[in-house]
Formats: sequence, structure tokens, C-alpha cells
Amino acid sequence: MRAGYPNSRMETAAPSLKTRSVPALDRALNALELLASSKHGLTLPEVSAALKVPKSSAHSLLLTLERRGYLHRNLKTNRYLFGLQLFSLANMALAGIELREKTAPFLRVLMSRSRLTAHLAILEHNEAVLIDKAEPPGVYKLATWLGKRMELHCTGVGKAMLAYFDDAELDNLIRLRGLPRHNDNTISTPKRLRDELAKIRRIGHSIDDEEDEIGYRCLGAPIFDRNGKVLAGVSISGDVEHVTSERVPVFADHVKQCAASVSALLGFEGTAV
Repeated sequence: MRAGYPNSRMETAAPSLKTRSVPALDRALNALELLASSKHGLTLPEVSAALKVPKSSAHSLLLTLERRGYLHRNLKTNRYLFGLQLFSLANMALAGIELREKTAPFLRVLMSRSRLTAHLAILEHNEAVLIDKAEPPGVYKLATWLGKRMELHCTGVGKAMLAYFDDAELDNLIRLRGLPRHNDNTISTPKRLRDELAKIRRIGHSIDDEEDEIGYRCLGAPIFDRNGKVLAGVSISGDVEHVTSERVPVFADHVKQCAASVSALLGFEGTAV
């Protein structure tokens, strides 16, 4: 680990109570919580009685959860049990929380050194999803938020992760999502994108040079897990008045040091897959 990156705890915000809940979703969550408290699963009549809903409504609810993989029905006992999809979501959630906890202090140091907004993002369904953010003090704030989904081919943090897709994964991304053009600076052809990704792998960082939004630059670097696979990406962003061409090399060093420190903490020893 590089000096200057201490450990820290994750901070969370309380959910808003002003927005009305969705009744159907409430019933689905009640059903899952009900099943979680049972030792051997529950039958349709038992779920119907416990939730105080008609059997037809309970059946539709359970069938939907079963089809989506959240529940499994034992054909011998007709009891509903948790399905594999719930375990998958739980594992992803725990991994995301652990990553945020481990990365938060590094992100704050990156923000402090660069005086720019620092982001942490993960890959999900061929998009970059922001899961943490550290902002410098001041009135000026970037219009980014936790949970924001961004294109991979035109953002700094996105390209940092995209650079380590294999050929088949990259071809699939282009086939499914295309390369949407946000402005004249956006890379919108597969050839140019492949050349850009090769450069990122060579120099160790990416740059969004007003490709996503005119007037803003973003530099990113990949975070690797202990197996050498890209787990996430970090970036720093600011307007072109702060992120000038002359200062890009210094900012690139900052973001690469942060990513390298987190990767080392996660057990990465220097061989990317």
C-alpha cells in the first residue's frame, strides 16, 4: 500500500420517508421476509394467510418471484424456499459494501491531492455505475450521484474498465449498445475505440477529453482484484479550466497511485488478466 491512504468506514444516508411506497413491491418484500423467518419454507395457503391476501394474489406474487429466480418451490412439499438469485444479489451487495469501505479513504486522499471530484464505479450490465464519491469543499459541484449509470466508451472511469474487456466482450458490448455519440469528441467507431483501449493498457490510465460532456475532462484508472481481473475503476473529474492539458500528467499519476493502492490492498500483485 502506498503511504497516505488510511482505512476508513463507509458512510450511508438515511432513505427519504416522503415518497409513497409501492404496494405490490411491499407485498413482495413482505413475502420474502416471511419466508426468511421460516425454517422449512411455506406453502401457498400459509403465505396467503400470513400476508392477509387472497390465494390468487399470493399465487401471482410467488409465481413471479419463482420465475425470476428469487424463490424455489419444492415439488414434493409445495413449499416455497429462497432461490439462488437472492444469494447472488446478497453476494453482490456485500462485495459492493466491502469495496466501498476499503476504497473510501483512498478516494478521499485522491480528492484531497487533486482538488477534484473523485468517483468509484463498478461494472454492471455493460455500464459504469457510481457507488461512491468524494467532493472537494466549495460551491462548485459536479452533477453526479451514487447509482448514476454511464456509458463505458466515453467516460474516464468507463474506459479504464473497458480497456480490459477481451475481444468477445468488447464485440458484444458494441453489438448490444453501439457507441452512442454524445458530441463531436466522442469515439464512435470500433477501430478508434480499440486503438484508444490499447493506449490505456499501455499507459495505465484513461482520459475522457470532453467526450461525454463538453467542458469537462475525466481521468480514470482500473482497480484489479487478487486474480488480476478488473473489479472497479476510480476517476477524478473537473472542468477544462481546472483539468488543463498541462496538468493531465500530474492528475494521471494521482489517479493511478490511488487505483494501484486499492488493488494492492485487495491482493493484486501486478499481472492483469
